[in-house]
Amino acid sequence: MNVRMNLIQWTLVALPFLSAAQPKQLIISARSGDSIRRNPPAEKPVETIAHQAPESVSADATETAGVSVNILPLFGERAKTAEQIDAEIHFLNDCDRNFASRPEASDFFAARGWDYVSSGQLDTAAHRFNLSWLLNDHNADAYWGLGVVCYQKNQLPNAIRMLKKGLAVADSNVALITDLATVEIKHYQEKPTPELLAEAEGFLNHAVALSPDNAGAIQKLSVVYFLKTDYPKAWDYFHQARNLDLSVLDLSYLNELLAKYPDPKRVFK
Repeated sequence: MNVRMNLIQWTLVALPFLSAAQPKQLIISARSGDSIRRNPPAEKPVETIAHQAPESVSADATETAGVSVNILPLFGERAKTAEQIDAEIHFLNDCDRNFASRPEASDFFAARGWDYVSSGQLDTAAHRFNLSWLLNDHNADAYWGLGVVCYQKNQLPNAIRMLKKGLAVADSNVALITDLATVEIKHYQEKPTPELLAEAEGFLNHAVALSPDNAGAIQKLSVVYFLKTDYPKAWDYFHQARNLDLSVLDLSYLNELLAKYPDPKRVFK
């Protein structure tokens, strides 16, 4: 599976009838750093470094309530024990010996994280993204990947928080902005809060301002107005997306929109 496929456009429009999306779906639209996937790093024996890192720390130091901090976003964002610090130093030293730079190493582990996401190994993916962040806290893919993992685990507030951290270091990344808005729409459906939907709308408007031909973001604006029960406006955005790229159209959403309000252009019946 290509994790850069525009899967967000198909089923993560996240209307109520789509709330039971398959657990292995991704919310990736077109992640940054495509060069990582087109030109993957040469296979080095460095992936073993990631496996060695947790073993060098005791169970007491790495587990809280039965959950390893290695798989918590950003290692749980808590104070580290002396053992954890020692393990991190060894890990960073190993990376310094195996890569030309820490940003390069960070890209490597982020790429491995996406590989594990695509195969459904979410805990392993989370650990790789954590290591990527440890190596370079300005790597948007590390936060983005953690956001995807949290989304897959239905931890929507954490997913939003991680995606916002990614946006803080890549504020013009249209795909990331659109993913963040999509998760906020999903969260709004589970916990309706006008502010949440308004924020999602703001992010989508920003994405469209950056990329006026982004049909995926425009269709998400259609969903926002559907949820606001402004069906004529929802149709307007839906047709804008249709004119730009037919492949982004979500037929299930189309049926819901038709059930609420007939197509003013009479293209769909």
